[in-house]
Amino acid sequence: MGTVEGEPRDRPTGLGRRFLYELLWAWLSNIVALFVAAAIFSGVSYGDDFWVLVVAGLVFGLVNVFVRPLVLFLALPAVILTLGLALLLVNAFMLWLTDVIVPSFEVSGFWTAVGAGVIVWLVNWLLAVLLRRDARRRVQVSVRRS
Repeated sequence: MGTVEGEPRDRPTGLGRRFLYELLWAWLSNIVALFVAAAIFSGVSYGDDFWVLVVAGLVFGLVNVFVRPLVLFLALPAVILTLGLALLLVNAFMLWLTDVIVPSFEVSGFWTAVGAGVIVWLVNWLLAVLLRRDARRRVQVSVRRS
């Protein structure tokens, strides 16, 4: 179905809304994770400019959506042989790509990238566990009240 000329399009529903929610969630989560990584590692910096962190979080999310699947496919034998430890290198590579794409975002050194990759993964995981569980609890409470 098309839209009548001059009328606004409907808001995304169902799958589209869910995709936008997940994209926004990943972006915000990456901003927090990169901030924590920069606070822990002196080799990770964003020039104390919040907007660089916002752009780096977006780029990191997009790199993870579009590039990471290909890298994981190519690195699958190494991931299997190392029982998943090679994923640390994949995460470090995603941070390095973000460093290359965002000029003011810097990750200096291989081990800094590996360590920051672990921190970013850990922070994203903790945020997902804590905040999404809380969101599910709110939904369950509201369903019970209905």
